[in-house]
Amino acid sequence: MAADSSTVAGIAGRYATALFDLARDSGQIDAVGADLGRIQGAIDSSADLRRLIISPVFDRNQQGRAMAAVLGALGVGQTVRNLAGLVARNRRLFALSAIIRGYGELVARHRGEVTASVVSAQPLGAAQTEALAQALARAVGPNVRIETRVDPQLLGGLIVRVGSRQVDSSLRTKLANLSVAMKGVG
Repeated sequence: MAADSSTVAGIAGRYATALFDLARDSGQIDAVGADLGRIQGAIDSSADLRRLIISPVFDRNQQGRAMAAVLGALGVGQTVRNLAGLVARNRRLFALSAIIRGYGELVARHRGEVTASVVSAQPLGAAQTEALAQALARAVGPNVRIETRVDPQLLGGLIVRVGSRQVDSSLRTKLANLSVAMKGVG
C-alpha cells in the first residue's frame, strides 16, 4: 500500500514515498533514515557536494560516480545507494534534500509524530529544549519531534511552527511590529 503523500508532493514526494514504502516493507525505516541523515549532514557541511548536486555542468555519469564515492565514504546502505543512483541517472539530484525531508515527514506520520520546527537566534541548550518539548507536548500531544535551526537575524526569541500554525515571538518581529505601530502614531 502506498503511503499517503498529501503533504509530500512533486518530484521529491514521489521518490520519498517510493523509498519509504520500500524501507517499511523491508523493515529498514530507521536504517534508511540514519543513512539519509548522514547524507544531509554531508550536504550541509560541503559546498563542493552542494555544487555537484545542483550544477547542470556535471553530466549524469559524473554525478552518479561522485555520489557513489561519497555514499561509500559515508557508509550508506544499499537501499539508499540505489535511490541516489536512480536520482542521479534521472538528473534529479537537485531534489535530494527535498527527498530526505519528505522521507522524514512520511516516517513521522507513520509513527504518529508531530514535527515542530523551531528557529532561534542562538542554539538552544538541553534545558531549554526540554522545556520547549514539554510545552509543545501539552499544546499538541505527546509525540512531538523538534527540529531546530539557528537564525542570528532573529536577535532573540523563537519562531515555532507546528503544521500550519506558527507562533513568532522573535525580537525581530516585535521590533518590526513596534515600528509599524509608531508610524501610525504620528
